[in-house]
Amino acid sequence: MTTINDIAQMAGVSRTTVSRFLNSNGYVSQEARERIEQIISETGYMPSQSAKSLRTKKTGVIGIILPKISTETSSRVVSGINKVMKKKGMQILLTDTELDPDKEIEYLRLLKSRQADGIILLATNIGERLQKEIEALPIPVVALGQEVPGIPSLTYADYDASSDMMQLLVGKDHKKIGFIGVSKTDPAVGSIRQKAYIDVMERQGLEVNESWMAEGDFSIESGYEAMKQIITSNRSEIPSAVFCVTDRMATGAMEYLKEQGFRVPEDIAVAGIGDAVMSKYITPSLTTVDYYNEEAGEAIGEMLLATMEGKNYNKKMMHKYRLIKRDSV
Repeated sequence: MTTINDIAQMAGVSRTTVSRFLNSNGYVSQEARERIEQIISETGYMPSQSAKSLRTKKTGVIGIILPKISTETSSRVVSGINKVMKKKGMQILLTDTELDPDKEIEYLRLLKSRQADGIILLATNIGERLQKEIEALPIPVVALGQEVPGIPSLTYADYDASSDMMQLLVGKDHKKIGFIGVSKTDPAVGSIRQKAYIDVMERQGLEVNESWMAEGDFSIESGYEAMKQIITSNRSEIPSAVFCVTDRMATGAMEYLKEQGFRVPEDIAVAGIGDAVMSKYITPSLTTVDYYNEEAGEAIGEMLLATMEGKNYNKKMMHKYRLIKRDSV
């Protein structure tokens, strides 16, 4: 079996140089780096993670707590995080809470027991229990998508993006605008996006009709049912546009409208948030917001690494977005 000493001898460098290269710790000349990389590639050498852990007291594992592993947002974010961690020779361990706040606590404890070097939390429910659990952890934790008090957080511009979408609808001369949201236990998606909807309506002097508002659970099916609720309870006066806080629910809403013979956008316009792949290909294509999720994943990965190195990181940072105008509005 090839050892680090064998690599050093074949590359014509010292054992210390190979160690620096493997651990990304210390200077290694470009020439030496290229020789070591070539030898490692030819021999298929893999450093012992357990031996490395004993030396550095690090496992090289980063834990990621996801609200729903099957969503496009999660997969894009994880792709960005993995891109950053691979460059550092670190591995990622994924957990899926399935939107259960108790599992967030459970997985924080699990990742602690697995001696993860750091944790990235895509939080949905920010409660006192979660905050206390994070405070008690001896390892760095950062959050994406929600502002978690006491730890570095990268949030999306939920209020501004939702306001921009509402202004787009108002600018298209829509005065009766409905809303499909999610539970307020999710502060960003459930509360902030709804606040933007209400604020724009009130600033424009438009009626906020509660019967035009419904709640889903992020799924396509719940968007379908929420749209059904809005239409069936308002046959005499239906909204001319509906703002949905996710693309998946917007897709379900559009499907219900089409089944009932409504034309989108001629009869009712529909808008979402998320820029899911399907939003570009459904008919009509969906007007939405792109949150650059893969870039957000890279940014939160860098934030965690900086925190692990003891750097003072801003407690809260806002990520960028863009409005995408398509045929549904």
